[in-house]
Amino acid sequence: MSPAPNVDTHRIMQAYYAATIVFLMLDYGWGLNLRIAGLQSFPGLRAGYYLIIFACFGLVVWRPAWSTAVGVVESLATLVTLIFSVALRSMFVTAYVPESGAGFVSMAELVNFLISGSIAWFAWHNGMTQLFGPRR
Repeated sequence: MSPAPNVDTHRIMQAYYAATIVFLMLDYGWGLNLRIAGLQSFPGLRAGYYLIIFACFGLVVWRPAWSTAVGVVESLATLVTLIFSVALRSMFVTAYVPESGAGFVSMAELVNFLISGSIAWFAWHNGMTQLFGPRR
């Protein structure tokens, strides 16, 4: 296991998780879901995602040395959420999709998928490298 990330990494992680309050206000206050567009039609999962992100924020403030591990777990959860909420819905159209109102993948969801997915993969990959060293 490599040494704990430097102070700048802690601050970046804290700022990233703290920014969730802005995304939460945009989402629930103005109906502008920028962070997790793929969960728009799943209000329970969407609220759960925000709770998990706030828990991650609490962890990186409480235990800054855990920042890398928290980031790795959260980014992996984000990737899995994106895959289930967007990718599978676009590949396997079932009766649930039209009945639930989820519909097909919109352009906003696709853009969110590409941006969030890229950032989550980058964070996961870099975090794993920090935790376990470069891949051989």
